[in-house]
Amino acid sequence: MVDILRARIIGLHHFLMLFIMLAFSVLFESVEAPGLGLGARYMFTMGVGRLLRTIAFVSTILPSARPWCAESRFLVPHHPHRWAQKFYVPYAKDSQAIRQVISWDTAYADTGDYKMEFRPDWGSMSFLIDFLRPTAEEGSSSWYLLLKKAGGGCNDLIYSGHMLVAVLTAMAWTEAYGGYSSAFVWILLLHSAQREIRERHHYSVDVIVAIYMGICIWKMIGLFWPVKDKSKDRRLVKLEKIHGGLTQAAKDYDIDKVRLLLEEVETSGPSSQKPHSKTLWVFSGVTIVFTLAIVLLAFTLTSDG
Repeated sequence: MVDILRARIIGLHHFLMLFIMLAFSVLFESVEAPGLGLGARYMFTMGVGRLLRTIAFVSTILPSARPWCAESRFLVPHHPHRWAQKFYVPYAKDSQAIRQVISWDTAYADTGDYKMEFRPDWGSMSFLIDFLRPTAEEGSSSWYLLLKKAGGGCNDLIYSGHMLVAVLTAMAWTEAYGGYSSAFVWILLLHSAQREIRERHHYSVDVIVAIYMGICIWKMIGLFWPVKDKSKDRRLVKLEKIHGGLTQAAKDYDIDKVRLLLEEVETSGPSSQKPHSKTLWVFSGVTIVFTLAIVLLAFTLTSDG
């Protein structure tokens, strides 16, 4: 059982692939149209979730769930920064010294002499040196290795972005398919959630908040962004309105009138105005090529960090 909980059965890229399969499965008549409309709703919901997550970032501060993170990822000098030296030594370890500095209300200890820290030439970004404290081994490279290869810091971020993606994928799958397959996706989501906590990627609060935030955002946006195509309902309403006339025309063997009434049903509603197939294919092709080009350029231009 423990081995199953520890197993890396599903990850973030798997949930993203599930979403892409779901969005394009309308082409294979696996889900009702519009499948790309479901994908658009997914991306819009993701944008709203990311915006709320950014607001949560700046309003919450938690240490990393991995205590060894900073020491293993960043080459931080062992001595305190010059701004904090007089408040750090020896008060950081001696409780009697802490009591005395509180009593005297002044930093009395001799901090000693520390060697000058490395200060690279970062141009207009040099003001970050005192905050990032780069070392000679890494500070002179391509702008701090693209800020440590954009791997983020060592603080915890509420709420989990990985779980937000997983929850939105599960919600979209449930709305499109339902049944046992969606239940299986939710089981995979719970497995991924416990792994996020067990492997110290996030605290439990990050995962729980991400789950109910994802569900709430999806439901709220669903109030004004319906997934199902409403053209069928509009045609049924129109058919009910002309039912009497259609029946009478059939009794009178008036084929032209029957054809005219059926054309009215078919053309009812704005959704019947479909774009030309060639235009749609060109737009789809340009979108796909542009997206792939941006991804390849991003990988190529940032391959050196």
